[in-house]
Amino acid sequence: MPLKKKPVTGMKDILPAEMQIRDYVTGLIKETYKSFGFSPIETPCVEHIENLCSKQGGDNEKLIFKIMKRGEKLNLETAQSEADLTDSGLRYDLTLPLSRFYSNNANNLPTPFKALQIGSVWRADRPQRGRFRQFVQCDIDILGEASCLAEIELILATTTLLGKLNFKGFKVRINERRILKAMAEYCGFPEDQFDLVFIILDKMDKIGWDGVKAELIEAGFSADSVAKYVDMFGEMEASEDPLGYLENKLTGVLAADVIGNLRTIRQSVEATKAADFELVFDPTLVRGMSYYTGTIFEIEMPEFGSSVAGGGRYDKMIGKFTGNDTPACGFSIGFERIVTILLENNFQVPGAAGKKAFLIEKNMPADKLCEVLKEARAERENGATVQVALMNKNKKFQKEQLSKEGYTEFKEFFNR
Repeated sequence: MPLKKKPVTGMKDILPAEMQIRDYVTGLIKETYKSFGFSPIETPCVEHIENLCSKQGGDNEKLIFKIMKRGEKLNLETAQSEADLTDSGLRYDLTLPLSRFYSNNANNLPTPFKALQIGSVWRADRPQRGRFRQFVQCDIDILGEASCLAEIELILATTTLLGKLNFKGFKVRINERRILKAMAEYCGFPEDQFDLVFIILDKMDKIGWDGVKAELIEAGFSADSVAKYVDMFGEMEASEDPLGYLENKLTGVLAADVIGNLRTIRQSVEATKAADFELVFDPTLVRGMSYYTGTIFEIEMPEFGSSVAGGGRYDKMIGKFTGNDTPACGFSIGFERIVTILLENNFQVPGAAGKKAFLIEKNMPADKLCEVLKEARAERENGATVQVALMNKNKKFQKEQLSKEGYTEFKEFFNR
């Protein structure tokens, strides 16, 4: 049977033209985030299965690529459950590995610690535009900072990066998990059912408010609670100051600092932003991860039709490892989605022009070949990119292929 030349479903080969853009974006990410004080780290792609299945990752825990035990630890004949077969898995995001990393290394790190991670993650998801089973994530996180300065820095750093990539007119949607919980409590939903309420609310963009009402009632919640809940969103939308509305409506239910923090974030970001975007309060924003405890945010771009970045505060996750909660907040860029948009817009890497190709006729004598190689070396020492290659019979096609990789200058060398 012949070997299969296509990648495994959900994976993809990356050709040089795309790789050039990916390398550029990666470099810009590192440069921008380092200017905000974030320090690069790296964590293993393989995590303990107990960590991955700790009920922190929401639906992503259903998509884990699990790794079987090895050697003497693997006994297929006596295995009675999945736990007997697997002890680790490929990470589905970078947040859980970061929390383990910080728990293990906190004594050697500053407080607060500003981390930058870029790496591949894996999810056994249904492949679609901008979504693969193996994909690169880029995360920045601030650990040990309890104030909303963390949220402000994360939003400013990420939007500054997107501005450098010429993205304009996008929206940063922001909400607070404590607002979601306070609204659910005020309307009489049982606390142990809050997550189900939020899962249904998260579908609002697809099914509308009538659909949300119907699903909540179908889930067994009282019609009075459902009506009260949905009406609150309508009243907020009609209010000139939604945050003020919530502050008054939820007095005694919502923690006193929540609204003030959101106002400080909005004022600070609007006053100091370096990119063209709008920061909007969106009370329907949920985010799927169950580990979020406070502020949550997403970046929505018209070019993609959905979010291309998201994050929030997760103050309880590190405590799962250490027993002591540590303030933590992070923002993750959908690297693959950003690259997809750039490719669709025929993005050209700045400074990529001017690459030179030296095409040599076959069977060139050694002395003449050395002259060509010396000329190429001199060009490289002056900062140019030079590829030396044998001349194909179909030079036109060869040049067309090289042009796709950014080569704009061609020089031909012959034996005579």
